[in-house]
Amino acid sequence: MKATYIDYNDTNSFSKTLIAYLNHNEQLAPFYGNKPDIAGFKDQIGKKKGFAHRELLTKILTDQYGDLLSSSPEVAQNIIRLKDGNTYTVTTGHQLNIFTGPLYFIFKIVTAIKLAQDLKKEFPDHEFVPVYWMATEDHDFEEINHTKAFGKKILWDVESLSATGRLDTSSIADTVKQYCNTFGLSDNATELTELVEEAYLKGSSLADATRTFVNSLFKQYGLIIIDADRKELKKIFAPIMEDDILKEKSYKAIEKTSEQLKEKGFATQVHSREINFFYLTEEYRERIVRTEDGKFEILHQGVYFTEEEIKKEIHAHPERFSPNVVMRPMYEELILPNLAYIGGGAEIVYWLQLKANFDQYKVPFPILIPRNSALITDDQMAGKIFRLDFTFKSIFKPSETLKKDYVKRITKHRLNLQDEWMEFNAIFGKIKLRAHKIDPSLGPSTDAVKARLKKAVNNLEKKLLKAEKRNHQDALIQIDRIKEKLFPGGALQERTDNFAELYLKHGKEFIPDLVKSFNPLDFKFTILY
Repeated sequence: MKATYIDYNDTNSFSKTLIAYLNHNEQLAPFYGNKPDIAGFKDQIGKKKGFAHRELLTKILTDQYGDLLSSSPEVAQNIIRLKDGNTYTVTTGHQLNIFTGPLYFIFKIVTAIKLAQDLKKEFPDHEFVPVYWMATEDHDFEEINHTKAFGKKILWDVESLSATGRLDTSSIADTVKQYCNTFGLSDNATELTELVEEAYLKGSSLADATRTFVNSLFKQYGLIIIDADRKELKKIFAPIMEDDILKEKSYKAIEKTSEQLKEKGFATQVHSREINFFYLTEEYRERIVRTEDGKFEILHQGVYFTEEEIKKEIHAHPERFSPNVVMRPMYEELILPNLAYIGGGAEIVYWLQLKANFDQYKVPFPILIPRNSALITDDQMAGKIFRLDFTFKSIFKPSETLKKDYVKRITKHRLNLQDEWMEFNAIFGKIKLRAHKIDPSLGPSTDAVKARLKKAVNNLEKKLLKAEKRNHQDALIQIDRIKEKLFPGGALQERTDNFAELYLKHGKEFIPDLVKSFNPLDFKFTILY
């Protein structure tokens, strides 16, 4: 595939805050640590030199992978590398979307892989390992229980009340069949079907299935997949758990930061709570709240702890305490020798809300890297775009704007009445002067007549354009088809479409092409064709 790049700002698809971050807006400087550049990484390496949990981390990863390591030598090697003080991670994270969900799931991981490769070139004396953090403790199953393949919604319709990573996959067989039936008949279809079935029909939990599937796609790059829903790892986090639950320190720090961002004109993405942990069991994941009498309640469960009891529970069973969206980032940074976090636009925004909380706990704040975004098409579609005299940059405009631009460009007629209006305007100037001489109070009346005429001229202009559009109906229909293909439902392709269609077209070369084309530190939107 060939690649071209445009500025994120030109896509009109990303938030003001993200664009400001990419442009190094000074107003945002207090809300992040090192800048996302090579100089920033050099400093970040120094900050992470003292990481203390390498042996435990490698042991848990080895346990989690089990037999997968025998067929994943690059992954096994990277796990061993993590024991070494010169090895660092670059991490992305996401929910356990079935069959990977929307394309940006893939883009996140590819960005992490490519960034690790780029850092190795810049710092050859160090090792850099890409990590996918599975959000196994998330309980919002409705966000991940479906995917869209070839325009068809594939749904796994089961009930899940606790952590999605623990969900039994024994009932997913029909959903797997629906998904694979969209592939058609080809060598690539056969290969992808085998990968899907191996992962989702033989695993015992959604975490196992996701690990197996993602590993099959990315193992050649040494991608490490971690499930942090483990007691041994939670023990490291226990002191901060206690502080957050008993003293509400995180809430105070994050709320203050959020207000500061709002004062500078930046929208915030998440809200901190007084207590930012859930209580997690096999049956449920529910918020912890403080009652008026000072006890700690597990919502909707009739379970209560005194302050002393919850202290004991935190240290005896840290695995039962699950961080919410504002505390999970700190957990990640505590248990990984991590340099950078790679996230989507919304994630980058809420990470900016967290810097003060990291500072008060003296946890190094990672470099924030927006994941690469991309639009993927082919030569045939590119040809259609170019024949209409559009560019890849211009196709991000709304359909109606494109149609208007096309008709104005192609027409042999002059469709605007600007020159005529200038003549009218001059005439009305004379009329107003004459009216003023007769009676100064007639000024508003002449202005009102002028306004009505202006409206009539504008309406006539619209009719001229509409009439000319009818003369180019075939081209305008083609514009609609191009937009719907590249922006399904009016959204970026990456936010709706699953990777299967592209994998079936390109096979095993699809992911290597992405790795080759993505440039994480250039901060450009990628178009592949």
